[in-house]
Amino acid sequence: MGLTSNTVLALAVAAGVLLFAATVYLWPRLSGRTWRAMLGRIGLLLATQLAIFAAVGLAANQSFSFYGSWADLFGKETSVGKVVDHSLSSKDIKVVDKQKLDVPGGAQPQVGGQILKVSITGEKSKITSPGYVWLPPEYFQPQHKEANFPASVVLTGYPGTAENLIKGLNYPMTAFKQAKAGKMKPMILVMLRPTVAPPRDTECVDIPGGPQTETFFAQDLPQAIQSTFRVGKKPENMGFIGNSTGGYCALKIAAHYPQTFGAAAGLSAYYEAPNDATTGNLFQGDESLRKRADILHSMERKQPSGTSFLVTSSEQGEPNLEDTRKFIKLVKSPDRVSSIILDSGGHNFNTWRREIPPMLVWMSNRIQA
Repeated sequence: MGLTSNTVLALAVAAGVLLFAATVYLWPRLSGRTWRAMLGRIGLLLATQLAIFAAVGLAANQSFSFYGSWADLFGKETSVGKVVDHSLSSKDIKVVDKQKLDVPGGAQPQVGGQILKVSITGEKSKITSPGYVWLPPEYFQPQHKEANFPASVVLTGYPGTAENLIKGLNYPMTAFKQAKAGKMKPMILVMLRPTVAPPRDTECVDIPGGPQTETFFAQDLPQAIQSTFRVGKKPENMGFIGNSTGGYCALKIAAHYPQTFGAAAGLSAYYEAPNDATTGNLFQGDESLRKRADILHSMERKQPSGTSFLVTSSEQGEPNLEDTRKFIKLVKSPDRVSSIILDSGGHNFNTWRREIPPMLVWMSNRIQA
């Protein structure tokens, strides 16, 4: 039973419930002042708290994918990574591993698609970042061997990992199922985290004298995708998706680069770069850079060009509802805006998993091969 197994989680929850019930039932018998009674009480309390702690920890690990196995948890996973030479590599994107989707026949790419673990290097920014690329089954099928595909960049939040987009938010599996059901067109997903200079949170900003993160995501990454995979070079060929910090990046970069991205979806996005211990001094006192990083300010001045935006929030549980409504009002035709406003939902994976399926369908209707 693996660390991320539902069975392990269920056993931990059951143990916590049973130990709590046993504590309540046995407490009167252990109410004496003898050393045995005292040790019994201490033992029951410790065992109950450990079981509850284990259940909470296992649930958190399943949601955020901190550790993938027991060996990983206890620091026993020390095997050195392998470098694999693949024909899909290019000068900008190096493929270092391949993964199959857990579906019947998934070992064959033309049936289950393929997830590539990659290292992406920006020509202008000189930034190198790890990530994953989902190639749908159709990409490998003989009848589509000359066809181009739409592609979307997908960013997680800060300080998340790219693996969260696969294991926690299920992007490849969701895209596979939606396409197989005929709800969306097959789409390439390029999945990264926004943290390209860890541990610093650069907020997808070109920092004076620091990491040129906006250049990486807005210029280097699209160029790398288009030169490596069968993706067109027009804005209607590429989208940008993200949650939390990734959502902020998606909306901001699509607003700044409508010539590159035809659509953007911000799940639980905020609209202004924070200034805290994780970001440091992003703008070095340059007020024009600070305003550029303010999405609402940028949308007020954006020349409409036909970009499509999708924003999400919740009536209860999300802090971005008011700014999301402001953003919607600022979008001017021929730009278009859509929204998903849940009745309730927090800033978490469960909320985003409810929004990702309809968002992918929306994105599929906004970008094309």
